[in-house]
Amino acid sequence: MSERSAIVLAAGEGTRLRPLTRNRPKPMLPAATKPILEHVFNQLIDAGISELVVVVGYRRDRVQSYFGSTYRNVPISYVLQEKQLGTGHAVLEAESRVEKPCLVINGDQIVTSLIVGDVLAAHDSDAVATVALLRRATVQPYGGALVDDGRVTRLTENPQSDDEYLLNAGVYVLESAAFDAVRATEPRDGERHLVDGLSALVDDGEAVRGAVSEGLWVDATYPWDLLDVSAELFETGFVNGDPEISGREATIHDDAVVRGPVVIDRDCAIGPGAVVGPYVCLGENVAVGSNAVLERSVVDDDTTIGANATVIECVTGTGVEIGPGSTIPGGPGDVRVGDTVYEDEDLGALLADRVVDRGGVDYVPGALVGPETDIQTGTTVRGTLAGGTEVRS
Repeated sequence: MSERSAIVLAAGEGTRLRPLTRNRPKPMLPAATKPILEHVFNQLIDAGISELVVVVGYRRDRVQSYFGSTYRNVPISYVLQEKQLGTGHAVLEAESRVEKPCLVINGDQIVTSLIVGDVLAAHDSDAVATVALLRRATVQPYGGALVDDGRVTRLTENPQSDDEYLLNAGVYVLESAAFDAVRATEPRDGERHLVDGLSALVDDGEAVRGAVSEGLWVDATYPWDLLDVSAELFETGFVNGDPEISGREATIHDDAVVRGPVVIDRDCAIGPGAVVGPYVCLGENVAVGSNAVLERSVVDDDTTIGANATVIECVTGTGVEIGPGSTIPGGPGDVRVGDTVYEDEDLGALLADRVVDRGGVDYVPGALVGPETDIQTGTTVRGTLAGGTEVRS
């Protein structure tokens, strides 16, 4: 590939991550303190990609206003997918903006530059496509591939059989024939899927290569997964959790205790007697009050945690206020997502954008609070609360 361009798929909402995605798409949710999509861009550029074509749709303004027309001196152009009609449809919308072969990557999952480099290196002109694959104990929730001597023999979503599937990492190199195959594939349930087009090529005997990589791949499917994502980024060294490094642009009181791994973004303030960490991510302009305790949590920008509050295994949106003396004790808890209840998940609570907790509030593990909810003093919060409501004790 002489001109290394990448189509980045960033048009979807991420409905299973509601209510965090009510105001922004999944690629803009925080992994540590940076949007998932920013991590994706960094890894692409580190792997030598020199042009980014980003397919946007749901809340596209959040992507475009954040990144603009360049990132790290690499040009970004945007393609609008008016309706989210599948990954195949998204790829075809961007086809005219790239030269082939080109890279295609999901913008809502973190992959390291090693994976990108491995799939680029494995591709050759004899193949119509190359797919990045990983060895994982659990493949079923995602996509899988069977490979024989470096050649993909089957591609499928959510594989159910006992065959030794490799995980489809969502990183591809596509030749023109692959775009043609996606175009020729019938939509399924109203959506056109990239994997269906590649599967048709495999069935027709065309060469689809599998590039097995040892790189890092992490994904958040449900709200509590953001806690696991940040922990894995710390444990693998992808994010430096040294408190002295991450807190250089923060104000940390001499009587506060900060226990790594943590990442503390700029303009944060941690008050006297507060205990922060381990496994805590503080976005920009977060304030932690005196004697507050904060562990194993992802706290987004402009959030305030009041004095004497206890916050464990919590995920917040932006602009959240957790009042003085409130208690989020940590999981496990039962979490309702849509019509499904997930039992014993390690989630103390999720508070979406601009939730206001007036203080002295107790949270039952697994609570999900929708955006712009006002919770009065002394309330006990349990289950799922719709956004925009006032909750009294």
